[in-house]
Amino acid sequence: MTLDIQKIRADFPVLEREVHPGVKLAYLDSGATSQKPSQVIDAISDYNERYNANVHRGIHTLAEEATAEYEGAREKIATFINAASSKEVIYTRNATESINLVAQTWGEANIQAGDVIVLTEMEHHANLVPWQMLAAKKGATLEFIEVTDDGLLDLEKYPALLALEPKLVAFTQQSNVLGTVNPIVEMTAQAKAAGATVLIDGSQGVPHTTVDVQAIGADFYAFTGHKMLGPTGIGILWGKEAVLAAMPPWMGGGDMIKRVYLREFKTADLPHKFEAGTPAITQAIGLGAAVDYLSAIGMENVHAHEVMLRDYMLDRLAEVPGLRMFGPEAEHKGAVAAFDFEDIHPHDIAQILDEHGVAVRAGHHCAMPLHDKFDLAATARASLYLYNTTDEIDTLVTALYAVKKMFG
Repeated sequence: MTLDIQKIRADFPVLEREVHPGVKLAYLDSGATSQKPSQVIDAISDYNERYNANVHRGIHTLAEEATAEYEGAREKIATFINAASSKEVIYTRNATESINLVAQTWGEANIQAGDVIVLTEMEHHANLVPWQMLAAKKGATLEFIEVTDDGLLDLEKYPALLALEPKLVAFTQQSNVLGTVNPIVEMTAQAKAAGATVLIDGSQGVPHTTVDVQAIGADFYAFTGHKMLGPTGIGILWGKEAVLAAMPPWMGGGDMIKRVYLREFKTADLPHKFEAGTPAITQAIGLGAAVDYLSAIGMENVHAHEVMLRDYMLDRLAEVPGLRMFGPEAEHKGAVAAFDFEDIHPHDIAQILDEHGVAVRAGHHCAMPLHDKFDLAATARASLYLYNTTDEIDTLVTALYAVKKMFG
């Protein structure tokens, strides 16, 4: 199905904004955070205006309505990723918190001195620093799947790392810098065959393609709401029920308990065992509305639209003299382009693009080691989503020519 892109764009009020007088926004920074449709904004406002109340404990009408919507969102998310049960869906603040939760519960209980943890060189800091902290505390060793010059994981060397019998293998579904889409099903199967527990950072995956956590076969899958049309401040940790049940709780307090005595406590059942305190109710309801929106469009249609945009963007960028692009060929990447001009700092590129209304990201994108790998201090990055158009890509290219002209 071809998306009715104008109908979709009408759902996003911010896309009508002029960011400078007479200069309309071309938002190409969805890899950092996506925009929200009116349906999500309205769901958040509806909660705040009509049934604002805490969840789970109250028996009055507002509390019951809030609880129904909050837990209903969890059910929607479970269906969206094909979890076996909504008990496997844990609310967190973001993917970073989801990964830290695993590191500080499962990791504390299972990683010992001398154990091996396998990561990749393309990880976001969120899927790198928590394991560095755990390894330093426990005396574990970190090993890395290298990134090749063309931006792919060097999977020919993956079996040698698995031969080290790692306790954990953790990797991203899609690089937030290079756009590289990794073969997560195959990588997971190999790691499980080697006896490893597997965690996948799906922050750049679940917004853009159909995700089936049961088919993937990993033990944990982490993602965040604000990259998939939802609010900031809400993330998800999916985990296999048996694995989550065996993990110790993370934070202590209200709502994660079944019974508290003066000197001991009993934890609540999943998923609330890992959700201490008043939760992000507004954000969870907003994420549920985002899932409704994406489900109504169909993730296969979202993906097809992005493939078209990706191919168009890469072809147009290839026309710009002196522009360097990083990452694999189109068939191996999502709708992301990291680029620079050799003699122009990416921050200068982004600033001039903004004068033309084009919003891109500039910096190391929370992936310093990956930039070090390619001897880069920073890159500019354009990242697309379901509401983007080829006209906006044309605006990007025109603005890049303006960058070249300004710097001679």
